[in-house]
Amino acid sequence: MTADASVRGAERIARAFDKMRDEGRIGLIPFVTVGFPEAGDAERIVPAIEAAGADIIELGVPYSDPLADGPTHQQAAYRALLNGTTPHGCIDAARRLRDSGVRAPLLFLGYYNPILSYGTEAYARDCAEAGVDGLIVPDLPPEEATPLRTALEAHGMALVSMLAPTSTNKRIAAACEHAQGFVYCVSVTGVTGARTELPSALPDFLSRVRARTDVPTAVGFGISERRHVEALARVANAAVVGSALTGVIDSAPPRERAARAAAFVAQLAGHR
Repeated sequence: MTADASVRGAERIARAFDKMRDEGRIGLIPFVTVGFPEAGDAERIVPAIEAAGADIIELGVPYSDPLADGPTHQQAAYRALLNGTTPHGCIDAARRLRDSGVRAPLLFLGYYNPILSYGTEAYARDCAEAGVDGLIVPDLPPEEATPLRTALEAHGMALVSMLAPTSTNKRIAAACEHAQGFVYCVSVTGVTGARTELPSALPDFLSRVRARTDVPTAVGFGISERRHVEALARVANAAVVGSALTGVIDSAPPRERAARAAAFVAQLAGHR
C-alpha cells in the first residue's frame, strides 16, 4: 500500500480538514459509485479527480433499495449491481486505489443491510485493511449506531453522522454527540439530485449544527456548480458533489470518463 500507512482512518479525515482550514478554503468531496458505469471505472476515475482537487472521496457501495438517493444515483447503483458489484468488490476496489497511490481519505457511502449481511465486525476489519477511512450510512439512526460505531472505532475508522434540515435540535444534539470525521448536512428535504439553487434556510440549519459540535460540517444533495461551492464556503467546511458528477461520468465516452470527471472536479474546486 503506497498511501502513508501511518496516517489512516479518522486521523486521515481530520488531517484533510486541517489542510482545508490552513489553506483558508472550502473542501470538495466528490461521490463516485463503484462499478459504474462499468466495472473498474472507479479505479480509473478516483485518481484523476484526486489530482484535480478532490480533498475527500466518497465511494458509493451499490444497493438495491437506496432510499436516500434520487433517480441519477438509483440508476447508477442499479447498473453497478448489474455489473456484478458487491460489498466485497467495493472493498477490493478501495484496496486497489490505495495500492495505486491514492492518498485522499476514502469513505464508503452505503446502506446498513449489506453491512449486517456481511457482518459488522468483519466489514469494519476488511474496510480498514483495504484503506477505507470511514463510513456514511444514510439509513442508520444514531439510536442504533452503537454496534457499528464501536466496530469502526476499534479499527480507527469514523462513522459520519447525517442530519437533515428537518432535524430537531434534540436530534441534532444526538447525532453530534458521537460525531466523527465530519457531520454530513443534507441541504434539502428529499433525495439526492443536482439543483439550481441552494435553500435559503441552509445557513440557519448549519448554525444550529455548529452550535452543538466543533466537528467540521459538509453539505451535500443538490451541489452542482462552482457558485454553489463558493456560497457554501461562508457556512460549511466542505461541499459534497454526487449526482452532477455522476451525470458527467455517465455522459462521457468510455475512454474519456476519467478526464471529464477530473475537468468537472477541477472546475468545482476553482482550478479552472
